[in-house]
Amino acid sequence: METRARSIVKAIVWNLIGLLIMCLVGYVATGSLTVGGAMALVNAGIGLTTYVIYERVWAQVSWGRHA
Repeated sequence: METRARSIVKAIVWNLIGLLIMCLVGYVATGSLTVGGAMALVNAGIGLTTYVIYERVWAQVSWGRHA
């Protein structure tokens, strides 16, 4: 089982990668760094929250683990 801290660090790193990609996609799609950045921040906030919840739920599932 993972610690809560490990799940959170993994989620933050993953979301930083996603933030950079989404900012680039938003900029390309809109031509505005401000709008692209705002889209990226909203996406990162939602993604971080749902990823942490997802990881913690799966940490409680014993299916597929070997003793």
